[in-house]
Amino acid sequence: MSKVRVLVGTRKGAFILTSDGKRDKWDVSGPHFAGWEIYHIKGSPVDPDRIYASQTSGWFGQILQASNDGGKTWFQPGVKPEEAGPPAFPAKASNRFVYDDSGETGKPLTTHQWYDGTQHPWEFKRVWHLEPSLTDANLVYAGVEDAALFRSTDGGESWHELPGLRGHGTGPDWQPGAGGMCLHSIIIDPSNPNRIFIAISSVGAFRTDDGGKSWKPINKGLVSDYIPDPNAEIGHCVHHIAMSPSRPGVLFMQKHWHVMRSDDAGDNWTKISGNLPTDFGFCIDIHAHEPDTLYVVPIKSDSLHYPIDGKLQVWRSRTGGNEWEPLTKGLPQSDCYVNVLRDAMAVDTLDKCGIYFGTTGGQVYVSPDAGDTWSAIVHDLPAVLSVEVQTLA
Repeated sequence: MSKVRVLVGTRKGAFILTSDGKRDKWDVSGPHFAGWEIYHIKGSPVDPDRIYASQTSGWFGQILQASNDGGKTWFQPGVKPEEAGPPAFPAKASNRFVYDDSGETGKPLTTHQWYDGTQHPWEFKRVWHLEPSLTDANLVYAGVEDAALFRSTDGGESWHELPGLRGHGTGPDWQPGAGGMCLHSIIIDPSNPNRIFIAISSVGAFRTDDGGKSWKPINKGLVSDYIPDPNAEIGHCVHHIAMSPSRPGVLFMQKHWHVMRSDDAGDNWTKISGNLPTDFGFCIDIHAHEPDTLYVVPIKSDSLHYPIDGKLQVWRSRTGGNEWEPLTKGLPQSDCYVNVLRDAMAVDTLDKCGIYFGTTGGQVYVSPDAGDTWSAIVHDLPAVLSVEVQTLA
């Protein structure tokens, strides 16, 4: 029988939840890296035992962790055990993030500023999202704050920026929003590894068709009340984007306000918020086998980050948008004031697709029947920052 491994990043460590295909009884491992913020933890689609984790501290800076045994043991790639931080990091620049200017290796990044060609300051604060390659366990991408995209080809031992993104020309005009300026979404087209989609909070979405050498803003059709120009190329606060592997030309987006759809790889977007009670939220995901079945968690407003009337509801569309239905069975329907963050929803690939999400109240929920019924795997973790799922043979 197949198994699932749920990787949970929280404000105070990482947790690994495992179950068989029934998904009714769970083993809980953790906290790994207790006390540290784990912004994202994700496994390789190529090697199920390879997992990458972003370990962050306001005091010690950014550390990358990796595991080659499914999370039983961890190491810092490229760092000798006796030199591993803290407190060696960031002084020894372990897990080096290097600003690569037109192919010339620049200085290693810790938590200091670096500059582009216009002397625009950028500060490397943390890794928000890790996206392992679909074909190579040693190839992994990292989206960071301040917004930039990095790539490692040696399993995280060294990192170099893909400078074409900030070199697009709009980079000096990017501005942080209330939550900073993070590159939080990375999608690799399974039919074309040179096509990558990314999204940046308070800036918008971009696409490369040449492996990261050049980038195109893909924000046409997005409308933001705070931007006077309806044709603004950047400045849109995108919360998350999702794509079904079976239909790589179709994208879905949860924006600051509005749920959006693109049928042409992001060139144009249309609103599909339909009958949602509110179209503000952070996460969005897609059923593993039904590319027109979507899931979002509506939040009351951009100032009140909790469910409407204290009722935690996942909303599902089986039509690719516009028509939505609330999913509530097993979820608290009173006095619930948690949030579900942008990377805190995931799906497995079992025949009966499972849906998972974590909350800022420390609960991780699972639905083994595509959203019809829900139960809590765990109740009292630290605030959940990310949820990812591996389906294991």
